[in-house]
Amino acid sequence: MPAVNVLIKPASSMCNMHCDYCFYCDEAVNRKQSSYGYMSRETADNVIRKTLAFAEGACAFAFQGGEPTLCGVDFYRYFTGQVKKYNTKGLKVSYALQTNGLILDEEWCQFFAENHFLLGVSVDGIQSVHDRYRHYKNGNTYERILANTRLLNQYHVDYNILTVVHKASAAAVKEIYWNYRENGWKYLQFIACLDPLADERGNQEYSLTPEIYAEFLNTLFDLWYKDLILGREPYIRQFDNYIGILLGVEPESCEQRGMCAVQNVIEADGSVYPCDFYVLDDYYLGNLNKNEYLDIYLRRKSKGFIERSAKPHEECMKCKWGVLCRGGCFRNREKTQSLNYFCEAYKAFFEKNIHKMMNAARIISQR
Repeated sequence: MPAVNVLIKPASSMCNMHCDYCFYCDEAVNRKQSSYGYMSRETADNVIRKTLAFAEGACAFAFQGGEPTLCGVDFYRYFTGQVKKYNTKGLKVSYALQTNGLILDEEWCQFFAENHFLLGVSVDGIQSVHDRYRHYKNGNTYERILANTRLLNQYHVDYNILTVVHKASAAAVKEIYWNYRENGWKYLQFIACLDPLADERGNQEYSLTPEIYAEFLNTLFDLWYKDLILGREPYIRQFDNYIGILLGVEPESCEQRGMCAVQNVIEADGSVYPCDFYVLDDYYLGNLNKNEYLDIYLRRKSKGFIERSAKPHEECMKCKWGVLCRGGCFRNREKTQSLNYFCEAYKAFFEKNIHKMMNAARIISQR
């Protein structure tokens, strides 16, 4: 078995913020049990022990939520200590954690630095956009989170910025890009907002439509490309993967591979699911408190979760942009008979920018 990646939700769907568009809040209310509480040490031991026994070569532990810092720093001290205990094969182990950044302090930052955690910090651009949808019971969150990123800088913690692209953030893309440059943020991810599972797409106040997304991608790429020419462009995951495809490099982002990847998303009670977007009762694969990884992989195969994503729409087979688009994330294909909801946005983006993308590929390859 090759390297194993796990995405653990140690605080389940619990969070100290309420974001209007949160896809995991939506998933939680669409299953029999919305929250599984905090992960126990017994469950953590089983997850660690079975994961390290199954993996070969390397293992990546990532933590997400909800808000994973709600478990407290002692949970992570225990977790990393148990990894050292059970890593008898000497696997290369890496850690990542996605956080809203609200309760980070010096103790957290020192722990992350000492244990080489890569953090993702959720920020929705400028303050007026961020505070519009990302709520906290005691007020707005932007200033506090911005201050905590400076604390991460002080302790030399590696982190990237994750921004949800919704109607408001898309409209402010220029201001957001310049703001991120001023803050010195050079590693960026822009994630398309998801509407609730039961809704028709485009009906929420924050909904990202194909037309809005196309304009966002075009504007962001223009800004990025100008900085590329000047040799100061930030890393933007989506663009980096597209340029990689042009250079013959397999994209690491599953939505840009053309099919779902093998993932192990582990809820706080040890339950395993095939994808962060499908932590739902119908996609339950087993529980590491009682099942082995082989059982979980066989159940994944029997459900055909990955296989179904590898069946492109017949229009995708004919599309000249298929080699770059590859159908996109399956979550965006479900309700459109396997044609991506953002299909027209991708077409418009590639049509406008393909020559610049090819030039960018030449520049990057020459470096």
